[in-house]
Amino acid sequence: MQLKGFAIIALLAAAATGCSGEKSVCCDAHQGDKEIGVQLYSVRKAIDEQVKNGGSIAPVLDSLASWGYTWVEAANYDYNEGKFYGMAPADYKAAVEAAGLKSLSSHTTLGMSDEEMKSGNFAEKLAMWDKLIADHKAAGIEYIVTPWSNVPGTLAELDNYVKYQNAIGHKCAEAGVKYGYHNHSHEFQKVEDQVMLEYMIQNTDPDSVFYEMDVYWTMRGAASPVELFKKYPNRFRLLHIKDHREVGQSGMVGYDAIFNNTDAAGTEGIVVEVEGSSYGDTTADLYRTMKESAEYLKKAPFVKESYWK
Repeated sequence: MQLKGFAIIALLAAAATGCSGEKSVCCDAHQGDKEIGVQLYSVRKAIDEQVKNGGSIAPVLDSLASWGYTWVEAANYDYNEGKFYGMAPADYKAAVEAAGLKSLSSHTTLGMSDEEMKSGNFAEKLAMWDKLIADHKAAGIEYIVTPWSNVPGTLAELDNYVKYQNAIGHKCAEAGVKYGYHNHSHEFQKVEDQVMLEYMIQNTDPDSVFYEMDVYWTMRGAASPVELFKKYPNRFRLLHIKDHREVGQSGMVGYDAIFNNTDAAGTEGIVVEVEGSSYGDTTADLYRTMKESAEYLKKAPFVKESYWK
């Protein structure tokens, strides 16, 4: 989607304003490196090209590792087959680790139907999470993230969705996995008189449900990442670091303010996601964008070596 007009750019820039430990055993960085995750949705075209020709995703993972990414967030879990990118969970984990990366998070969900949203009866759907969680644990994944939900039509429906989130979060916590929700811009719409995302944050159990803020989509929703960090401290364990194209390319996202407030956010990891390249539509163009995005974060003085607590 193209941005149009100085007013939108000014709004986005203003939304970011704000005040400009010990590592996890699973994520010790090499000295001088930075722990930077990557959402594999970013390289879906390259992965599809490999898979359709009977190849593996190994060359794509190797490329990501060579540019400085250190861990991956999956986006291709198939519930019916129990596979990630066509591989059994243990095989997916092995493929990621063979590239020198770590398999730590995943975007997937079992969404509520319209009927479940209206009735609040999600017991059958919740039971299906047992298999999903087991597959993710076998893949080495510690963070399971719902990537999307439609905007409910009523506050009662939104409340039912929040109850579903809490139930999923409790089930994940019992299994030793963390559960979260990733926002786009539409969650900043109001449902009746409540901002959808804020209602979700206010009514989910902070011990069982975290949020993976997409900083770009938050700003596109005319909200301030920093203000949300301060209003809801320690709720944003993961951050999606995104820009209009390459990270840092647009000048619209106030990354210095965002990264200078990650302690308030409770951030444990950062994940790069890109949805297009300034250079074109080929895999080579995309790879250039992925490399430049990693380089931007590696060189940025405000980005810590690691956020794992």
